[in-house]
Amino acid sequence: MRRALLILLGACLVVAAAWGIHSLPGTVSADIGPYSFTASSPVAATLLVVLFVLIYVIGRLLGFLLFMPRRLRRWQDRRNRRYGDLAVTRALVALAAGESGDARREAGRARRLLGDTPQALLLAAEAGHLAGREDEAEAAFRALARQPDAAFLGLRGLLRQAVAREDWTAAAAIARQAESAHPAAAWLRQERSALALRTGNWIDAVGLADADAPKAALAAAASGQAGNGVQRLHLARQAWKEDRTLPAAAIAYAVALRADGRSARALAVLRESWERAPHPDIAACYLQPLHDGASRLDAAKRLTKHNPTNVESRLVLARTSLEAGKLDDARFHADAARNTGLNQQRLWRLMADIADAEGGDSEAGRIARRDAMRLAATAEPDPVWHCTACGTPHATWHPVCPACGKPATLRWGAPTAILSTTPILTARAS
Repeated sequence: MRRALLILLGACLVVAAAWGIHSLPGTVSADIGPYSFTASSPVAATLLVVLFVLIYVIGRLLGFLLFMPRRLRRWQDRRNRRYGDLAVTRALVALAAGESGDARREAGRARRLLGDTPQALLLAAEAGHLAGREDEAEAAFRALARQPDAAFLGLRGLLRQAVAREDWTAAAAIARQAESAHPAAAWLRQERSALALRTGNWIDAVGLADADAPKAALAAAASGQAGNGVQRLHLARQAWKEDRTLPAAAIAYAVALRADGRSARALAVLRESWERAPHPDIAACYLQPLHDGASRLDAAKRLTKHNPTNVESRLVLARTSLEAGKLDDARFHADAARNTGLNQQRLWRLMADIADAEGGDSEAGRIARRDAMRLAATAEPDPVWHCTACGTPHATWHPVCPACGKPATLRWGAPTAILSTTPILTARAS
């Protein structure tokens, strides 16, 4: 009803305007060059209205033709956006359903329609990964990593691929880039810490370690990778403060102190470590600068001053006494070590060397050496480093078990004693 009234009102206005124009009195004359024009006022007014309408129509037509390419582009963009969003949805559904072929096809369509947007690239990468096309996935992830706002998404995908193929060096480098792109990711810091352990980057491992991490072992190893003396000394001191019973920490600190020209302090650190937890490596480091037998014996006495009856002290004193030609002292300390119940191969090898020095090339000397070596063949094995997590033996200390990758699990001692404390994992038959 309202519409009819409006149409009726418009018609009345048009009739009124036409009647008004028709009622105009007079004439209109115009001279244009050689031409003259004379018409009544109603006709002139009608011609003006027609001219105005014609100019308006021509202007609109020219504007339409001028802006038609832009309108076409907008229309095409809207169309691509509509179909691209539909392709994204279909790709997501295909990924969720595990349909790799459909996922790749719809992801490719989304890239063609939407361009290399973060969503399209991520879908293409995940579709390639689902289909086993890791080269496609890597290319998409790399393109995604080049976009400032979405670089973290691409780097995380590249990190996942590097970890899957066990390329730990590349994974560590990508993880550093990812943390720079998104520093707030807590899981990434943990990932970087694990990668630092795998790649043996002990300096990064110390810097990324949390409060519960075995920092003494990591810092001791990191001191050997330090680029300058100040950093090496700082890391070694940190290791020593964290655990003064760890031989590697004491040795790292002593080496750093010696390099810094503080030999007296280095010897004091080694003596304190020996008093807390004697270990042959500590004795080797303590005696390393000395080559004269008498000097080494005197140094060994200073090292073992506070625990001379310890088995390790007895063995060190026996060996240095032998080197210095003090055969009676060497025999005394070796017998004292044996009287404690020690029955290891290293003791009988030492006994054989003492017997060889005492008897020389005589028959008695050869017999004594042969007897000692026979006992060494049936004696208990020497103490070694064993992992308390997996039980694997190692000839030297490592901050991380090379077999199972667990940090600070290596303990030094007799194999039977170590293995008795090592957890054994058993699988229940199903």
